[in-house]
Amino acid sequence: MYNFYLHNKQLFDQLDTFIDSLENKDSSLIQVLHHAQGIFGYLPKEVQLYISKRLNIASAKVYSIVNFYSYFTTEPKGKYKISVCLGAVCFAKGADKILYEFEKQLGIKAGQTSKDLLFSLDGLRCVGACGLAPVVVVNSKVYGQFKPEQVSDVLDYYKSLENTTI
Repeated sequence: MYNFYLHNKQLFDQLDTFIDSLENKDSSLIQVLHHAQGIFGYLPKEVQLYISKRLNIASAKVYSIVNFYSYFTTEPKGKYKISVCLGAVCFAKGADKILYEFEKQLGIKAGQTSKDLLFSLDGLRCVGACGLAPVVVVNSKVYGQFKPEQVSDVLDYYKSLENTTI
């Protein structure tokens, strides 16, 4: 825990500033967890333990909240979150083939993150855009009428953003 803390001290300082700004710490666990995930990108056990100590809450309670809500993740996620809609309409129009192509090109399975932490891949039940089926969402950008042949173009585009100098 201590090495993780030292390596991420600036992030813990940001979390401390947020926690210190709260008027009612007793009822702010979910709010703190949301903020911590925004800072760290995920909620590893070290962050959960830190929050439990700062809020004086049992670590088991923090752990149970993190594991109950699907929004929270204990694994690092990629900078670009790719979601392939697997709802009935998208599936009927080939979403499974699209998901397979992303898995093949990224070398990961749905629910995993690439080793370089650039991409996370997930299948969703439905994004509610059936008229655009099949649908792929990258972060908040929606790609409709998606075809497996487009996978490499989309991946190349997001990879190119990493090579852009400011």
